This record gives sequence, structure tokens and C-alpha cells, in this order.
Amino acid sequence: MRLVAATRTAKLGTGNALRSSRGGGCRRKHQAARAGKRACVMSADSISNQYASALVELAQSSNVLEEVHSDIDALAALIKTDDSIATYLKNPVVDAQQKKGVINKIAGECEFNNITTNFLGLLVDKQRAGLTAKICEDFETMYCNITDTQIATVTSAVKLEDEQQFLIAKKLQEMTGSKNIKLMPKVDESLIAGFVVQYGKDGSAFIDMSVKGQMEKMAAQIAPENLSIASSS
Repeated sequence: MRLVAATRTAKLGTGNALRSSRGGGCRRKHQAARAGKRACVMSADSISNQYASALVELAQSSNVLEEVHSDIDALAALIKTDDSIATYLKNPVVDAQQKKGVINKIAGECEFNNITTNFLGLLVDKQRAGLTAKICEDFETMYCNITDTQIATVTSAVKLEDEQQFLIAKKLQEMTGSKNIKLMPKVDESLIAGFVVQYGKDGSAFIDMSVKGQMEKMAAQIAPENLSIASSS
């Protein structure tokens, strides 16, 4: 009986050890996979940053920074408008020459500078075309830092006229002291009337000149808890 009990204990101990070993192995595999994903993300960010930096330096040395920025700005807007472009460039099955054909077509229609067109072709050759959208973002950030440009998102109930945008940009320039202001207009009919401006680092600064915003402030002021506090004071 003691021998049987000992054998059973040994089997149980072996089973627990195997399960523990397998569990530990699975955990290590999952941890390694997560670490690998983080490394890939960091690597992609680093690579896009390097390419954007190289383009900025090349554009500056060639005295065409403004032209190249205009090209990249137009390309970024096009990618945001049409998701199929980014998907096409990311697709590893699509032939490199086909991708270059699409890029050259866009470059021709938008009249890109040769530096921009050649750079986009290089991304295809280096199999980095899938990072185009991220490279455009990084380029924009670098350009704004170099030129002291403040980006502001202006959301209005209706589309703003050029004169209105100019006045808003001028006011923001006075408030921030920035050399340049770049407005990113959006339309949101729920604002009813007026506009909302977000600017500063990560859009942390906020100006609400919308009817909806004013109504929300009024609603907060006449909330029961606020009324009770006001009456008690």
C-alpha cells in the first residue's frame, strides 16, 4: 500500500511539474510575442522618423523645404481621404513597379517636386511604402518645429470662409506667439453655430466659441446642485 501511494504521488508530482513547465513555457512564449510586437512598433516608429528626417534634411539642403512640405501635406490629405491608397502601398503582394506607377500618377497630377517623387520611389525600393502615412506625420511634426508653426484644429458648425480662417489664425498667432499658424478645418453641425479651436501640444489648449458649448455651460450653471449651493450662500 505504501508503494502504491508513493507511485501515485510520484505520478501526480510529475504531472504537476509538466503542467507547470508547459504553463511557464506558454507564458514565456506570450511574453516574448508581446515583446516582439512592442519591438516591431518601436522599430516602425524609429524607421519612419529616420526617413522623415532624411527627407527634411534633403529638402532643406536643396532649398525646397516649402515645396516638399506642400507635396507631403497633399499626399497625407489624399491618404486620409482614400484609405485604399495606404492599403495598396502596404500590400506586399503588389509588384513594386505597380506601386511606383500609382505614386508617379499621383505625383504627376499633384505636380510634386522631383525630390518628393524620388523619395516615394525609394520607399517602394526599400519596402517601406507601408510607412508612408506615418512618415508624412513625422515630416509634418519636424517641419512645424523647424518653421515655428502652430497647428490648430478649427471645428465649426458650417464651413468657414477664407477670411474667417485668416482672422482666427491671426488671433491664434497673437495668443501663442508662433511665427506661423496652420489651421485644420472641420465641420460638425452639432455645434449649431460658432466654432471650437484646439491648439498647443497634443491639442491641450481649447477655445469654445460654439453655441453648443455656451448652452452646455449654461446648463451646468443651472444644474440643481449648483442652484442649491448658490441659494445657501
